[in-house]
Amino acid sequence: MRHFSKIACAPSAAAANAPDVATPLGDLPVWNLADLYPSQTSAAFIADQARAASDAKAFEDKWKGKLAEAAQQTGNGGIGAALKEYEALDDLLGRLASYAGLTYYGNMTDPAIGKFFGDVQAKLTDLSAHLLFLPLELNRIDDAVMDACMAHDEVAGHYKPWIVDLRKDKPHQLDDRIEQLFLEKSMTGNAAFNRLFDETLASLRFPVDGEELPLEATLNMLQDAKPEARKKAAEALSQTFAKNIRVFTLVTNTLAKDKEISDRWRGFDDIADSRHLANRVEREVVDALAGAVREAYPRLSHRYYKMKAKWLGLEQMEYWDRNAPLPETPNRLIPWGEARDTVLSAYGEFAPEMAAIAKRFFDESWIDAPARAGKAPGAFAHPTVPSAHPYVLVNYLGKPRDVMTLAHELGHGVHQVLAGGQGALMCQTPLTLAETASVFGEMLTFRALLERTADKRERKAMLAQKVEDMINTVVRQIAFYEFERKVHTARKEGELTAEAIGELWLSVQTESLGPAIRISGGYETWWAYIPHFIHSPFYVYAYAFGDCLVNSLYAVYAQAESGFQDKYFELLKAGGTKHHSELLKPFGLDATDPAFWAKGLSMIEGLIDELEALDTVA
Repeated sequence: MRHFSKIACAPSAAAANAPDVATPLGDLPVWNLADLYPSQTSAAFIADQARAASDAKAFEDKWKGKLAEAAQQTGNGGIGAALKEYEALDDLLGRLASYAGLTYYGNMTDPAIGKFFGDVQAKLTDLSAHLLFLPLELNRIDDAVMDACMAHDEVAGHYKPWIVDLRKDKPHQLDDRIEQLFLEKSMTGNAAFNRLFDETLASLRFPVDGEELPLEATLNMLQDAKPEARKKAAEALSQTFAKNIRVFTLVTNTLAKDKEISDRWRGFDDIADSRHLANRVEREVVDALAGAVREAYPRLSHRYYKMKAKWLGLEQMEYWDRNAPLPETPNRLIPWGEARDTVLSAYGEFAPEMAAIAKRFFDESWIDAPARAGKAPGAFAHPTVPSAHPYVLVNYLGKPRDVMTLAHELGHGVHQVLAGGQGALMCQTPLTLAETASVFGEMLTFRALLERTADKRERKAMLAQKVEDMINTVVRQIAFYEFERKVHTARKEGELTAEAIGELWLSVQTESLGPAIRISGGYETWWAYIPHFIHSPFYVYAYAFGDCLVNSLYAVYAQAESGFQDKYFELLKAGGTKHHSELLKPFGLDATDPAFWAKGLSMIEGLIDELEALDTVA
């Protein structure tokens, strides 16, 4: 069931009902988890756990071994009725899991919260074992029988997109007892090592000028205007990663082997095929994307970083200068209120409905913004369940990139609200399309700000930042994808040392970043902190897919006379009910066409051209 998918990061129960946090950036909001449950010990939470246990067992008693017969019926005895009950259980278990996950990821270093999270995960895994039979039995029913069932049972017909997707998993489905073993052992297998990674990362401290900083604050220093500050941050990161590299190496080796075992049992041919199947995207499409991006390295990252080195007055940048601000970049912190107004204004100019949905995140305490000890780094939007609402987490530190991150995550949030109407089984969008609204939200915000900027120096700084963000989203993520392919391929031959993993990391970084960036000692350990490698192997290409897709989508929007917004909202509302080819067709886009990726990459190249022209004028 879907609620066991890994949450990237999330806030703590302690913050659930806390007031806004006053900082130099303004009052930073923390979210209200009481919309899910008042507390870990609340009567509502305890009652829902008990109800989930009884309902799951009752569902199993009622339907197990009877779905083939139910496929011949309609009404209360048909497949549609079973799926309706199953969806209600999915929503209930998802609510419990979301609350536990959001609580834990806000303070992963608190042992009591860790125990709560672990206990809830264990209980939900046990409950899900009672429900595992449904997808397995459905996939054993003859295709012709299921087609007839969906045609004659109106309720089953409603769930047709979910059933069709489920049947794509049929070739990789194992015997019931083996599937149950995989499910129950996950708690002591990949889930345990995911938790070890998260808690290790949250507990790390990085020594900078006598202070012990958490990861988020240290990474933020890499955007400092002072070269010495960036260097100190990089040295602290390298030093601490190196001290803990044995743990990260063990986690990486274990999870790569765990995935290889699962893939072998399920009969996947390629190391990334299980991700492609989950994303409902063809391997050939991903290969075309990765190939197009690799071929574009010289025109994009290599060319841009050579220009940036010159702007910084350097022959060659150090790796810690990659995200350094340009001299033209305004050196001020952006208050939270300004960030809020900037994003909502940009969303509103595109579509008032989009801004209205995003505004609810601010007004109704659906956002957690402060960076604090124990809170997971990064940012995310978690959909929770359709009966509730999404939550957004950011670690807001007032940088221009933080504003774009807010725009990105609110794009996810708007998408999740709109897709929620599809119900618990069909609201989830494949990762390849899940990044569409988030990247589009960033693009709207960037374009709105750029149009208001008349000063050439500020315009140059804004364009440069956008190009860097796009390079990070496209070039860097495809380099990550290539790194993962190398690691998982090499792991098949035996356990990898930290040095071996570091060599693979440096090989893809050198290739993707180009000669304008010096890859010196210390950077070989920086693979260790990337959570996507651990939580969602091969997830990363979805960012590049989304960015190139949005570049093409935005070009259509810029040329459209009317009707684009309506088609765009229909795309978001579809959730997981349609394949990417069907969703993109109204816009005249086709991801299977090699020219599609070239078109998306050309927008990045065009922005670099504009930067070069500004530099020539200056």
